[in-house]
Amino acid sequence: MKTRRYQVKKEVETILKQGHPWIFKSHLSTAANIFNTGDCLALVNSANEIIAYGLFEKDSLIAIRVIKYGKTPPDAEWFKNKLKKSLLKRENIKNYTEGYRALHGENDGFPGVVFDVYGKTGVLQTYVPSVDPLGRFVANVLRNELHLETVVWKAPSRRKKEGVTRILYGYQPKLQLIREGKLKVAVDVGEGQKSGTFLDLRGLRKFLSLQNLKGKRVLNLFSYTGTLGLAAEVAGATEIWNVDISKGALKFSETHHSLDKKKYRFIDADVFNWIETLPPFEKFDVIIVDPPSMASEAKQVPVALKAYARIYKRVLPHLKSKGMMIVCCCTSRISRKQFTEVAKKSLISTLPKMKSLPPEDDHPVGFPQGDYLKMLVFV
Repeated sequence: MKTRRYQVKKEVETILKQGHPWIFKSHLSTAANIFNTGDCLALVNSANEIIAYGLFEKDSLIAIRVIKYGKTPPDAEWFKNKLKKSLLKRENIKNYTEGYRALHGENDGFPGVVFDVYGKTGVLQTYVPSVDPLGRFVANVLRNELHLETVVWKAPSRRKKEGVTRILYGYQPKLQLIREGKLKVAVDVGEGQKSGTFLDLRGLRKFLSLQNLKGKRVLNLFSYTGTLGLAAEVAGATEIWNVDISKGALKFSETHHSLDKKKYRFIDADVFNWIETLPPFEKFDVIIVDPPSMASEAKQVPVALKAYARIYKRVLPHLKSKGMMIVCCCTSRISRKQFTEVAKKSLISTLPKMKSLPPEDDHPVGFPQGDYLKMLVFV
């Protein structure tokens, strides 16, 4: 890999010593203006020693994404060995499911590159142009290592304007049913949110499916395609309300994620408005609140935290005595501490016991901003 040298400031040296994978634009000197998106930079310290290598992104707040620490430059063999180490961490997951994240971006040492697997199909996502070549390399290696028949390249939501899903290898994938413990999860590969479904919620689906919900009523807010409702049904729930603003997601839920449709109500509504109209007598044994990311920028965090507190306060009266409330947050902009404090302040006086569900092995947390998904259970 051809590299260009760039001497970093003292503060960046400190950041690199801490193992953080991002160097922000504000940390760079004007000397960086000569570089182009995709350039591989050999980062040197004040003693002119190479301390790391990173990919440059010209039009991004994150200007350099670190791909390797140390003096030795990365090569194809180094990347392959690193990929194999990531795959080894997923071995136990394969006994439970055919759908998993083979590569989790920065948390696995491949900044901006995500690769999900659904049976014999892989889905590549690259979050900025500078990592596109690395993503293509990853897709080729993983196709061979995992004996995949099809690999598609899907633009994440932040890059939708740049293009649509492309087939790298194989053929146009069809809807797949993926085994996940007791569940069969339908995946419209390369479509919808993420790479086709929310693999990161597997731990919560597993938790719900193992509960004794026989005869229980479940309110599933921001239900999307209803996989959490399905987990509750498998656990014995006899009535499940899926509420979401997307008619398409609810239709998908009804078609693919409801074993007995008589147990379900599918409600097309803005949850924040709908919850205000829910009659006081409607009570549930389990309430799930899993809203989409409401803080893509730091300035949105206070508003998002207030929205969490507001909806918790509104839905809590609809929880039966000795009920369970599950709340989630899916943005790294809101820290685990901030989210937990808001949830506890809203719920702990009524629901004194709190449990935090850990991330699955295919969603490791390697740095603070990588801790984006928080799942709390209150009883």
